Amino acid sequence: MLKRISVQQLIVGMHIKEFCGSWMEHPFFRSGFVLADPEDLNRILASSIKEVWIDSAKGLDLPAGAMAVSRAETETQVQQVLNQVAQEPREKAAAPIAAEIERAAKICLASKRAVMAMFQEVRMGKTADTASAHRLVEEISDSVARNASALISLARLKTADDYTYMHSVAVCAMMIALARQLGLDETHTRAVGMAGLMHDLGKAAMPMEVLNKPGKLTDAEFAIIKSHPVEGHRILRAAGETGPVILDVCLHHHEKIDGSGYPEGLQGDGISLFAKMGAVCDVYDAITSNRPYKSGWDPAESLHKMAEWAHGHFDELVFKAFVKSLGIYPIGSLVRLSSGRIGVVMEQTAKSLTTPRVKVFFSTRFNLRILPEIIDLSHPNCQDKIVRREDPDKWHFPDLDALWSGLNRTRG
Repeated sequence: MLKRISVQQLIVGMHIKEFCGSWMEHPFFRSGFVLADPEDLNRILASSIKEVWIDSAKGLDLPAGAMAVSRAETETQVQQVLNQVAQEPREKAAAPIAAEIERAAKICLASKRAVMAMFQEVRMGKTADTASAHRLVEEISDSVARNASALISLARLKTADDYTYMHSVAVCAMMIALARQLGLDETHTRAVGMAGLMHDLGKAAMPMEVLNKPGKLTDAEFAIIKSHPVEGHRILRAAGETGPVILDVCLHHHEKIDGSGYPEGLQGDGISLFAKMGAVCDVYDAITSNRPYKSGWDPAESLHKMAEWAHGHFDELVFKAFVKSLGIYPIGSLVRLSSGRIGVVMEQTAKSLTTPRVKVFFSTRFNLRILPEIIDLSHPNCQDKIVRREDPDKWHFPDLDALWSGLNRTRG
């Protein structure tokens, strides 16, 4: 039986099914193992992970009378969070995603090169070129205004090698989309976009052998990486022209509502709206992106996981606005329809966050690929609907990203 428990309830001999939090926050390559070493227990307790799922059928159970949260109860809580925004109408994009994909792809390429150059300058001891960064934010902002999903979705298709640079581009785009969803004025929207682009600049000061390590970091290495917000804040202050919003997001995008974040352990209202926005965007892109030691999660699954953590990690208002900006099933999500067909989400529609346009390409009834067909689930005559998310790792469709983007990309 699966049970969600506090890490304080963990004992040696329990089978850890899953950590309740991003894989970046705990000191293990994997989940799904019996906790056998007391030192491993100490490492979990020293991390920011507060809860885990255990499987009592594969390891020790809680003592008689101890309380746990069942998976069904947690699932209900998650659905309550998502359902609150699911049926709300969504503003129609100014341009169809197909019209923006090619432009967004060029912006992504140019942005990656610009961010790489900026990081390299900082590594050489030079001052960060904020002027060129502002021009970059203008281009990203214009693309987001035409169709936010295009650039945000493409930026997720980064490789493990260019993660550090494209992560900054992705967070920039998501911050701009989220700012508009929250109704921020244009000045603050551009400021948070710039903050998203610069939020991880402190990683330019990290040792390359630690930053690019093709495996899980040791506790000592993770402590070094955790210094990047402070280093980034120092670098940006030295640049001279950086505004308070950018400095704030750079320093505080790893803070959490429950106070378990870093570097200052801020909590609740002690964290600014802008830093709360940065925290949500940073985590989403990190967990949906491929890393040297971990494949990225499916976009819809990632939002589902984040909803599980939302109470302690994220501001509720900000998280709900973030979900609305992306959709319950963001572009690229693999879904199963009531007809038994499997498809990938192509584009959000204005009617509802649960009725996107889906490209179906596989029949579960016949267990074979079918001729791709785009289904608009928001159309009045459409009888099909999404019944659940599907795990891409289970199906191994090599052309999943190419199916929705139209670009010649494969998962890797």
